[in-house]
Amino acid sequence: MNMPGLLSALFLLFIQGSLAQRVRVDSEVVSYPGQTVTLRCQFPNPGENQLTQVSWIFEQTDSERTNIAVFHPNFGASYPTKSPLSGRVSFVTDPPNLENPSIQIKEVKMTDEGRYICEYATYPSGNEQGVSSLVMLAKPKNMANTVTVTAGTTPVIVARCESSNGRPAATITWSTTLNGNVTTPLKTDNPDNTVNIQSNYMLAPQPADNGKDISCMVSHRTMSQPETFPMKLVVEYPPQVQIAGYDNNWYRGRTSASLTCNFNGNPIPTTVTWKTLSGLMPETVQVQDNRLAVQKVDDTINTTFICEVRNSLGYGRDQITVFVREQSPPSSNAGVIAGVIFACLLAIILLCVLAYFLVSHNRRQQHGYRGTGKPSGTPYDSFTRLFGSAKSNKNGTGNNGNNNTPIYRGDVGLDEKTASQGIHPGGVALLETTRTHTAEDILLSREMDEVERKKFDELEEEDERYDQFSGGGPILQLRPHEDDIDDDMESQRDGSVISRTAVYV
Repeated sequence: MNMPGLLSALFLLFIQGSLAQRVRVDSEVVSYPGQTVTLRCQFPNPGENQLTQVSWIFEQTDSERTNIAVFHPNFGASYPTKSPLSGRVSFVTDPPNLENPSIQIKEVKMTDEGRYICEYATYPSGNEQGVSSLVMLAKPKNMANTVTVTAGTTPVIVARCESSNGRPAATITWSTTLNGNVTTPLKTDNPDNTVNIQSNYMLAPQPADNGKDISCMVSHRTMSQPETFPMKLVVEYPPQVQIAGYDNNWYRGRTSASLTCNFNGNPIPTTVTWKTLSGLMPETVQVQDNRLAVQKVDDTINTTFICEVRNSLGYGRDQITVFVREQSPPSSNAGVIAGVIFACLLAIILLCVLAYFLVSHNRRQQHGYRGTGKPSGTPYDSFTRLFGSAKSNKNGTGNNGNNNTPIYRGDVGLDEKTASQGIHPGGVALLETTRTHTAEDILLSREMDEVERKKFDELEEEDERYDQFSGGGPILQLRPHEDDIDDDMESQRDGSVISRTAVYV
């Protein structure tokens, strides 16, 4: 049959069912044990049919049907005594009527669940009926627990989850990281029409599974959200033992060496025993529960130590062989030595560089820079010749203020105007100016610097030739100073002292 033909058949069946069942009832009614439930029934449009009688029929299964209430306008209401609802069912209205033959059931039980048929006897159409389903709900009692098991390779039940006395049957699910299996839920019907559901979790338990989390969740129509039962597995196993503390560096004379016996088990181990393969415990060894303390390592420690732990399921053991060395291995200090050598080399290089710069700087201070226009501690540069010494004069002023220091020039005529005038026998005029030098003077002096430097070199050569000449008179005319010699004099490498004030011949 194609799709259009199937839809047409379903539509015809729906029309026929609507025309056949003109009795109005509630298709489903939900109730809880102990409550009072109302089942409604009406025949609103009988038309030309005459309503003669109405009956309520209880149908627990398809094969069992029982009249529970009957009403006839002439003979009244009747409640059969063989009905399972006898004494608890009645018509809603008193007296009953054919227009509204609804019934009530008091103190409903789980066994009252089933189909309830409201059937009218009419003339001339015959009987017409409507069917209501009474659904009984019962909130189940839920519980879950773990099962204590022994570690092994065979799958066993490690946890159970049960929902009992519920209606309808509950749904059970599991949540865990374990690699186990869930059994098919076991369903059991109780005499009161409730249902028990049981689900089991199976696993081949291992010691590592002890204490792991597992949860059971029960869902039911009567609960707004699932009920969860968190649990931890209980797996029993013999002790597992491991000795720790040996670093393969036990040498003669070593102190404070020790071994520790680490273990676990379920049930908790109660006995810890230390022994050796030789059967004798060395005198330098002290046993402290699960710890073996060695006061001083000697040749008697060169043996195999055994730790044995017991619980109710059995015992576990571990052993370790100690090799006593002749002496402690030398500590490696190559890195430290290399670091010290590198630091010394670096310090030597830095000292050499520093010494080089100090010597170079000292030479520059002693010889000065000629022709640069900027002095470096020498009294014979052109800047000093033009503007005088950087030292303060007796009046307390230097070249940073009014530069009133003397200026000595050669080949000066006697008619030159100066503030104070003196003629050296060699023909050098001593001029002392009282005017502050301007920027123009400074620039002019810099332009004259090269000429002055050449002239000064020639003067030095003449000085050297003159020094070789004996018997000559004095050729220098120094301007007298009232300051201390240290203010204006400067020591030379040959032990002589010269004035910082420029003097020309």
